[in-house]
Amino acid sequence: MLDKLIALDKRLLIFLNGLGSEKWDGLWLIITKQIYWLPFFILIGYLFYKKTTKRNFYILLLFIATILLICNSSVEFFKVTFHRLRPCNDPSVKNLIRVVHQSDSFSFISGHAANSMATMTFLYLVLKKYYSYAFFIFLYPLIFAYSRIYLGVHYPIDILAGYLFGSISGFGFYKIYEQFLKKFINTRNSS
Repeated sequence: MLDKLIALDKRLLIFLNGLGSEKWDGLWLIITKQIYWLPFFILIGYLFYKKTTKRNFYILLLFIATILLICNSSVEFFKVTFHRLRPCNDPSVKNLIRVVHQSDSFSFISGHAANSMATMTFLYLVLKKYYSYAFFIFLYPLIFAYSRIYLGVHYPIDILAGYLFGSISGFGFYKIYEQFLKKFINTRNSS
């Protein structure tokens, strides 16, 4: 069963990676770097800042930093536990795909997918009460994580596992955030 799943994963990688072309490689190399998404992050921060207090905005930033710290640590744990080679280093597929970017670390699970999905799940749950179109922020993890398949550095299962881990993490942190705000507000109101 696991062998069939891995074979399907490799076939899907070959198909999705094969959709790329040299003329788009530069764009996908930009998409895969978080720094180029900074205007998007600033816009989301501004949208939240407009609807809340400064204190709540700083609490939100603290939670996002914590989410990223824990997700990154967890992803590294998965990678050193599973030791799955990246497609660009896997002898069974590296000559069948377009390798646009090289990376020497392990592949499972995708940190790009986990981090982006965790933060966007968390932010979606925070922002949905203010903005009916908040679900559009999920375009970021979809595009951001697909870039890893396009570049030849992640398998689809790496991405899906990252999405699952990120979604659960983002939801869990949102629940903690809600409780924190309730206690913080109750404590401030009773003093």
